[in-house]
Amino acid sequence: MIRSDHLNTLDPLDLKILLELIRDPRIQIAELSEGLGIARNTAQSRLKRLLRTGVLQAAGREVDLEKVGYDVVAFVTIEVTHRELDGVIGALRLIPQVLEVHEISGRGDLWCRVVATDTHNLQSALRSVLRTKGVIRTETVLALHTHIPYRTEPLIGRMAAAPTRSKNEQSPGAEA
Repeated sequence: MIRSDHLNTLDPLDLKILLELIRDPRIQIAELSEGLGIARNTAQSRLKRLLRTGVLQAAGREVDLEKVGYDVVAFVTIEVTHRELDGVIGALRLIPQVLEVHEISGRGDLWCRVVATDTHNLQSALRSVLRTKGVIRTETVLALHTHIPYRTEPLIGRMAAAPTRSKNEQSPGAEA
């Protein structure tokens, strides 16, 4: 994810590199530089900077969890005693089936994506969540089918195609 503090440091070449990496995560530096018409050293140094700044994650290879047996996906909203929020987040980090945790507004305090091998495995993970000190209650919904998986290509593609803007102009997501 590109945080807003990185937007000022990304130029059109950075965006093109990101777009190519999204399209082909296994692309080699030589292919990347040739495809973009830039020197290999330029591609390598840009890639290193994108990794160093956290715009690009080093472990960016996606694993198809369904193919390795984790075909149950659930979204869990957790209500937490606010004094215990940090402790709950730390405990969730220790549950392997918890893939991501977000602090949210609205109903609940945390939102988690959880995977499991079957409903019994999911129940075990949910019991671990409920046993966590500070968890008041949870609400779980099962994903029946993924129509649009996590993606960044359309957003980065839009940014790469947009004309260069000065710092005083509107942000990439804003509409005039």
